[in-house]
Amino acid sequence: MSSLNLKADDSHRIQVSQLDMPPRLLLGPGPSNFHPRVRQALSANEVGHLDPKFIEVMKETQELLRYVWQTSNPFTIPVSGTGSAAMEATLANCVEPGDVVLVGVNGYFGERLCDMAERYGAEVRRIQKPWGEVFTLNEIGYGLETHRPAILGLVHAETSTGALQPMDGIGKLCREFDTLLLLDTVTSLGGVPVFLDRWHVDMAYSGSQKCLSCPPGIAPLTLGPRALEKLSQRKTKPANWYLDMTLLGKYWGDERTYHHTAPINMNYALREALRIVAEEGLENRWDRHRTNAELLWEGLADLGIDCHVEREHRLASLTTALVPDGIDSKEVASHLLRNYNIDIAAGLGQLAGKVWRIGLMGYNSRPENVVLLLSAMKKALEALD
Repeated sequence: MSSLNLKADDSHRIQVSQLDMPPRLLLGPGPSNFHPRVRQALSANEVGHLDPKFIEVMKETQELLRYVWQTSNPFTIPVSGTGSAAMEATLANCVEPGDVVLVGVNGYFGERLCDMAERYGAEVRRIQKPWGEVFTLNEIGYGLETHRPAILGLVHAETSTGALQPMDGIGKLCREFDTLLLLDTVTSLGGVPVFLDRWHVDMAYSGSQKCLSCPPGIAPLTLGPRALEKLSQRKTKPANWYLDMTLLGKYWGDERTYHHTAPINMNYALREALRIVAEEGLENRWDRHRTNAELLWEGLADLGIDCHVEREHRLASLTTALVPDGIDSKEVASHLLRNYNIDIAAGLGQLAGKVWRIGLMGYNSRPENVVLLLSAMKKALEALD
């Protein structure tokens, strides 16, 4: 405002045009386009964050989250913030200074887990794989035996690489070493099979804007009994007041004690997004994502484009497509956005300039979107050749 040299009495001269955003088809790593029913839910009447009707919404949202995650954890809530807020909440509550935290790093978001854990005083150890590969059970077992961590952090669906980490047996190993298992399900929840209780996962978080097809700004979080026990036995308060689950638990639990003003309409949106998942059924939804991903992979192969991740460990909700030699990945992405209103993303971190990240998430995982994208990519590659 100061750069405009405005006075209080002439501020009415400011003119800003009406917001008019283009109709993008969001086929990148997130956000995805949200379902029309979610858009409608966003516009429902506001009530207070302690209103009895809103408390009903809270309870229903928690129950739906348990279904989508396949967990019975009572402490399952949406955090007021993006997926990174829920990510930080797991560490802020369950890491105390000096705790050894072992992180499986095979992409950008494993690195972020390391950074966050270190900020809360953890002694961070790593097991590493090249970006796009996954960890074997033996590799994880060796890491647990070597480092004896309080927490093992893994990214189930690595958004930077499109790799899906197999989970069978890892939770049981963690229990043998008295280690809590933390799992990032930001790009997997609602798109590929996730079984928190079967996998013995102690802490998990996700985001609303990926396979749940809800706007960003609210983030699922769940803490199992072992994580809650560690939280209750802390010698110090969690360093992050806003994300302190001992306080938030009183708002989301039976007490309904004020903590902060929850984003009312975002909770409406998440509830509706989860209701859509439940109506479709998890197995049907997982099958749909896989079928459309395979259609994409076949179409990319027809264009002479390979995928970065081996098929066995390829994520159905997000594909990293290798950029052919002599092609500028950013030019192709810009061409798609400019000419077709289709948004895909370039590579992140070590994969910058080497891949495109193509998301088929939630509401956007439909065959007509795959056909449209492949046709547009073919024309973009021909135009820029």
